[in-house]
Amino acid sequence: MKILFDKVGHTIKPFHLKEDGMSFNGELQKSGYHRLQLTGDIKGDVELLCNRCGEAFTYTLETPLKLTVSDQIVEDKVDLDIIEFLDGDVDISFILNSEINTLKSEYRYCKNCDNIDETFEMEF
Repeated sequence: MKILFDKVGHTIKPFHLKEDGMSFNGELQKSGYHRLQLTGDIKGDVELLCNRCGEAFTYTLETPLKLTVSDQIVEDKVDLDIIEFLDGDVDISFILNSEINTLKSEYRYCKNCDNIDETFEMEF
């Protein structure tokens, strides 16, 4: 799902995206000449791999999201939550997939391994 950057004004533009069992609802609003403010919620179930035993498990994701979207290259060391779309379109699907991939790259344990404190070592 893409939204033209120039079509977003100072009035709130809502969006709703359902993709791969995930729901991303939010709104875009102009916050500067080359900036938009994106606020929303991501909800759904994601299949992850346990970083301890390697088994797949389902993780229920419910997280708010607040980002700045720009149509220019931004060199701002204060605000690190900026996504740049230089082609004039805000790609909502890209933002959703980026958040899911960030979640997948974090260390997560399944319910069986979450409460185990002993050192885990496996030989192959």
